[in-house]
Amino acid sequence: MKVQHSAAIEHQQAVEQAMRRWQVLAGVGMVWLAATAAAQAPYVAIEQRVDPQELARVGLSPAQLQTLNRLLREADARSPAPPVAAAPVAPGATIPAPMFPGLDDGPINAKVTGQVDGWAPGTVFTLDNGQQWQVLKGEMKLKTSRSNPAIVVVPGIAGRWFLQVDEDLPKARVFRIR
Repeated sequence: MKVQHSAAIEHQQAVEQAMRRWQVLAGVGMVWLAATAAAQAPYVAIEQRVDPQELARVGLSPAQLQTLNRLLREADARSPAPPVAAAPVAPGATIPAPMFPGLDDGPINAKVTGQVDGWAPGTVFTLDNGQQWQVLKGEMKLKTSRSNPAIVVVPGIAGRWFLQVDEDLPKARVFRIR
């Protein structure tokens, strides 16, 4: 039984390490995208965009060309940069998880089924909603045992979760096993 707990903890730690690597890579990518979006291409005059023969067929005077270029330049300045199209997802491909899982998740309010007198790495809490959470980090011995206490499982950054038995007590770092 103890081997299962340590294997699960090692697996969770490996997952967290991989997530940290992806976060660094994603952060670099976001900085690059922001720099690319900020560096908009300068306005190119209509005379340079269109074939001179085609432009001559339209029959615009030099004053009209100047006005058209001014209007197009002003329109470009007012309009936001075009959105970057997402790469198409191949059939059967998996869509990656959110970059910062947990940030959009809300806290989970439930009751622990059974007695709680403390926790240590490997302790499993079964909640009345059917979920099971295992302690990854943190250790606490309660002064008095609690029967079916109300708890809150609070999301943290990068998919981390913390189980709170009482707001005055330290939280246990947990991960969901069911």
